Amino acid sequence: MLRSESLLRPAILLLLLLAASAASAQTVDSISPDLRGQVDRIASQVLQETGVPSASVAVVQHGKLVYTHAYGLARLATDSSPAVPATPDMRYSIGSISKQFTATAILLLQEQGRLSLDDPVGKYVPGLTRGDEVTIREILSHTSGYQDYWPEDYVMTTMNHPETAEQIIDTWAKKPLDFDPGTQWQYSNTNFVIAGRIVEVVSGEPYWNFLTEHIFRPLGMKSAWNSDQIKLTPPDATPYYRHALGPLRVAPNEGIGWMFAAGELAMTPHDLALWDESLIAQSILKPESYKEMFTEVKLKNGKGTHYGLGVEVRDRDGHRSIEHGGEVSGFVSENEVLIDSGAAVAVLTNQDAVSAASTIAHLAAPLVAGYPLSAPEQQALDIFRGLRQGRIDRSLLAPNLSDYFTPQAIADFQSSLAPLGEPLSLHQTQEVLRGGMTFRSFDIVYPGKRLRLTTYTYPDGKLEQYLIAPEE
Repeated sequence: MLRSESLLRPAILLLLLLAASAASAQTVDSISPDLRGQVDRIASQVLQETGVPSASVAVVQHGKLVYTHAYGLARLATDSSPAVPATPDMRYSIGSISKQFTATAILLLQEQGRLSLDDPVGKYVPGLTRGDEVTIREILSHTSGYQDYWPEDYVMTTMNHPETAEQIIDTWAKKPLDFDPGTQWQYSNTNFVIAGRIVEVVSGEPYWNFLTEHIFRPLGMKSAWNSDQIKLTPPDATPYYRHALGPLRVAPNEGIGWMFAAGELAMTPHDLALWDESLIAQSILKPESYKEMFTEVKLKNGKGTHYGLGVEVRDRDGHRSIEHGGEVSGFVSENEVLIDSGAAVAVLTNQDAVSAASTIAHLAAPLVAGYPLSAPEQQALDIFRGLRQGRIDRSLLAPNLSDYFTPQAIADFQSSLAPLGEPLSLHQTQEVLRGGMTFRSFDIVYPGKRLRLTTYTYPDGKLEQYLIAPEE
């Protein structure tokens, strides 16, 4: 059996050579001015509200990378050095977004006839608990029962020291399972350490080399970096964290080996977007492999998991979304691919334990895809905009609601809503029949603030209610 340690030296040499050839500038700007303004506003306001130092964003539209931009500071000022603005060519750790690369490596090996997703993991990594029952498919979908070795959201002191994949497996994958295979879904980094070792055993080469040969080099992902072996340093982004509400501090590094195959990758958002292009175009794997990767895995009782193979599988207002977030010490990332719409948003940030990356991605992705507002959403937004300016079209209102909107009510709506500015999004969340009318609920989103709008509409289209309150 090949062991990671014996293969480490050539892997690091290859890593250094790859880094040396990385492109120095990865700025792309072929997006429409209106969409650029919307993305810029979302990212800037979310950073302002959350206090995260920086976000670096890449946008894919119609299957092609059209925009990269960085916001905020990659490094904060210190007594000895000035602050450094973030730029698109800086790397950030992508954390658990790495898992979809591991899943792709397994699927490539299946296409080569060298393994099957339904093989037991013990066929390749002996000695695992119930290794003759747990399948590769189950480790890639987090339905194996192997216990997570790193559920905490901070770096424990035990992680300050180097660790090998074999040591992680020996400690966490040889204890009793948390549940019978296929009966529950539970996120576990241990699953992907096992998967990474399977890639090495079956391919006969280091995990990193396999990814470089079969994914990074074919896609031109020149910035890809193994941050598990060599931590990011300037000129790349600096990782930060906080103690409670205290000041931002440079985040500690995990020891070498702890992120193997589960969260080891770092790159620019530009290169993560090249990966997103390949998911949309299905250019690395065969169509049947992408189908397996993007199909929600069901438990033995038929319950869904919202997870495929290394990716989350979500429905975003009737649109299929292949997505995943990532977090390692000092970095949080989010990658959302609206696969059938040819759109994607990749967001990398440099502070852990904050949801700025997912907020930016989830707000921007529908705009990039060009999803139009529904008729009720458009009407709700038009009325909202009017009330911010102190006016309302009474021809839209039933008598009771027209009476409700007294001059005092309109003045209160204007004085409280106008300072908020234009919302980042307005989105319908509920629709039911009640009292002979259609009840609808909408979320109105601002950075760090959500409002709840509720309406009742008669069959003739007249509004009986239009109320706004803070989201609880």
